[in-house]
Formats: sequence, structure tokens, C-alpha cells
Amino acid sequence: MELHNVWFVLIAFLWIGYFFLEGFDFGIGILTRLLARDRTEKRVLINTIGPVWDGNEVWLLTAGASTFAAFPEWYATLFSGFYLPLLVILVCLIIRGVAFEYRAKRPEEHWQRNWETAIFWTSLIPAFLWGVAFGNIVRGVKIDAEFEYVGHVWDLLNPYALLGGLVTLTLFTFHGAVFAALKTVGDIRDRARRMALRVGLITAVLALVFLVWTQVERGDGSSLVAMVVAVAALVAALVANQAGREGWSFTLSGVTIVAAVTMLFLTLFPNVMPSTLNAEWSLTVSNASSSDYTLTIMTWLTVIALPLVMLYQGWTYWVFRKRIGTQHITDPVH
Repeated sequence: MELHNVWFVLIAFLWIGYFFLEGFDFGIGILTRLLARDRTEKRVLINTIGPVWDGNEVWLLTAGASTFAAFPEWYATLFSGFYLPLLVILVCLIIRGVAFEYRAKRPEEHWQRNWETAIFWTSLIPAFLWGVAFGNIVRGVKIDAEFEYVGHVWDLLNPYALLGGLVTLTLFTFHGAVFAALKTVGDIRDRARRMALRVGLITAVLALVFLVWTQVERGDGSSLVAMVVAVAALVAALVANQAGREGWSFTLSGVTIVAAVTMLFLTLFPNVMPSTLNAEWSLTVSNASSSDYTLTIMTWLTVIALPLVMLYQGWTYWVFRKRIGTQHITDPVH
């Protein structure tokens, strides 16, 4: 396999890891308003991701840096054409990180309420915009012969991409609800399971429409297999959730995300950004990639570093694996 193909697979792997981990992370942030009944329950939900949320974002940084180094043309066209939505996502992630850290720094009601509101919106907005962005990447955008985006920001708000945004929003919320049920005890655990059922049913309908649309427009045999796996895993996750098997439900909701994102990359390859103006102007793994020398150095560094990062992050999840509840929340010291 040629190195530019290897790096397409690696970048797909990084995005899959990011959506798997940050998916329930965003979901928990959204559920702080939809599920939690009081400030104590909000603290329970936030504490479920407290030790891991910043580590989850490392996958985004790595995916972006890898794209910049391995496919500079892709990076340049993507970030120039999608500048506004990506800027909004970046600002949300910054504010979200600050909100997690500063929410409990002062005891005033309005102080904590404002930061909790920020956590909700800065989780919801990126969850939606990532689906819009990837919907446009798969569908194709207006790229000219110079590989430059010549469309308008409003062109990104097409029905297919907006549906993709609703799918990621609901899927991440479902993923977060299942994670909340897995990580909590007591009444909040039961309500998280009921929330997961309601959101999961909506997700199933939206995801089925979006994946079938993708398959009809751009799919082949391999993407069809990925689509079937995604739909089957989502249905199985709902069944496991109803049976009270939170571990299985969380695993299967993760499989849904993995299979769905895999399907999108399968329909995309060998393009990295299709042009809707002329197929010959599309960015591909070959015309958008760096030199073989650059890719070779990156590959050796990745072989060494990536397993270490994954082992460390896996160890972090193992250390903080226990469930928590309102009885574990103590009054903060300011």
C-alpha cells in the first residue's frame, strides 16, 4: 500500500477515535441541561468526564496536525473553505474547556449557572457542526482548478449536510446518555437509560435516512457493509440499554459511530475533497499529499508514539472506571 493511502487510513482512524471519545463527551455536556435536575446532578455528570475530556480532544489535535503534514492541499482547502464553521467549533472548544475549569471557582449561583450554560451550548454546537462539515466533505464542495474553495459559507448549509449535523448531534447525545448510565448510580442512572431510549429512537430514524442517502449517492459494496453494521449496532445498543446492560450498550453505540464514520471515509476514498464543479478538480490522496520522504518520517514517528498515547489514555480510563452518584459529591472549597 502506498504511503498516501496509509495516511488516509490513519487520519480516518484518528477521526473515528475522536468521534468515539468526544462523542459521549459532547453528549454529557448536552445532558447537563436535558437530564440533570439540579446542580448536584450536573456535577455528577461533569465528573464522569472530568478526568478524560481534555485527553479526548488530543485526538482532534492529532487529526488536524496529521492532515496538515500528510495532506497540505487538503488542509489548506478545508480550512479556507470551512473557515467560519471551524472557527466556531474552535471557539466553542476553548470556552468549553474554560467552563469546566472555572465553573466551581466561585460559589455564586449566577457564576456557576452561566458556566453550566456555556458547557451546554459549547457541547451542542460542535456536535452539530462536525456533522455538517463531514457531510459537505463527502458530498463535495465548489473547488476550482487551483484546488481553491470558491463557494460561499451558505453553500455548506445544504439539506444533506444539515441532516448529517442532526445525526451527529443526536448520536452523540445518545452515546453520552449511555455513558452516563454506565458511569452513575441511583436515580440519575435510571433516567439516563430512559433518556437514551428516547434519543436513540430519534437517532435511528435520522441515521438510517442519512446513511441510505449516502449509500445511494456514493456507496459501494464495502460502504454497504459498514452501513449495515452501523444500523445493526445502533438497534442492538437500544436493546441492550433496555435490558440494563450499560456496558454492552455503550460498546455498541461506539461501534455505531465507528462503522458510520468508516462508511463516510469509504465513500470518500480516493478523494479527500470532491469538487462539485468538475470531478477532475477534486482533491485526492495522490494530488493532495506530501512527498514520500515526509510521509516516511511521519510513519516511523507514528509507529512509536501512537501506541504509547493509546496505552496511556486506556490506563486513564481504567483508573477512573468506577461509578459515581450524588452521594459522592461534597461541597466545594473556594
